[in-house]
Amino acid sequence: MKILKEAISEAGSKGTAIGHFNISDIAALEAIFQSARELNVPVIIGTSEGESKFIGLEQAAALIKSLRDGHDFPIFLNADHTHSLEKIKEAVDAGYDSVLFDGGKLPFEENIRQTKEVVDYVKSVNPNILVEGEIGYIGSSSEVLKEIPAGAALKAEDLTTPEQAKEFVEKTGVDLLAPAVGNIHGIIVQEGFVEKLDIERISAIKQAVNIPLVLHGGSGLSDEDFRAAIKAGINIVHINTEIRQAWRHGMEEGLKDNPDEIAPYKIYPASVEAIKKVVNQRLRIFSGI
Repeated sequence: MKILKEAISEAGSKGTAIGHFNISDIAALEAIFQSARELNVPVIIGTSEGESKFIGLEQAAALIKSLRDGHDFPIFLNADHTHSLEKIKEAVDAGYDSVLFDGGKLPFEENIRQTKEVVDYVKSVNPNILVEGEIGYIGSSSEVLKEIPAGAALKAEDLTTPEQAKEFVEKTGVDLLAPAVGNIHGIIVQEGFVEKLDIERISAIKQAVNIPLVLHGGSGLSDEDFRAAIKAGINIVHINTEIRQAWRHGMEEGLKDNPDEIAPYKIYPASVEAIKKVVNQRLRIFSGI
């Protein structure tokens, strides 16, 4: 079985990207895993600090390991948007395959300092665990929002530059980089707002750092932007808000169709199918299927 680093490298050599989908319950995990197996493509499961607190770090790691080992399938687990070394250590101890230290809101030099501290610790414990760093604040809520989060890097002058990316990677030693390239967390429904990626910037950053790039805030982007971003050098794409929307709509349909039902496992299938539809569509784009 390939480790995560090998799976990312193989996807990059094919000109494809690996889908990263967050979960907070079994219904989402079931849907994502089924979709990935049906398409026979690797997949990354993510848990944010809030999601892992609800599920349990060890429990999430045990679930992913059981699926990977039991089905001999490349499914991996990432500690998404982790904000302290203490929480990073907990994820490493639990057996996560990768961790994201999110210092996007920190001053640039402080982000470098704290990210390097995380890299040094993680690599001292297990060199195979990948460490991702983030430059630029792109919001923090995977929800449907009526306005752009204050301070979000969307103006050209606030986006990550190739020079910043190069310095950050060289000084921290991260394995993966998440730049701010016009992306934003959540789905913004503010009138007149259209999320659009700076594809030329992605290409320039990729050339400057020559490590895998991660695109956060994928929910709400166009299929054309996804394809162009992957061609320009994106290797992993994060989707969360669309998963949450599908879960909610599916749950509402399940309750509507079975108003007197109290057994959760008889209601969840509607959510599983709704999430599968989203994941399947995204994985086909990311994998060029």
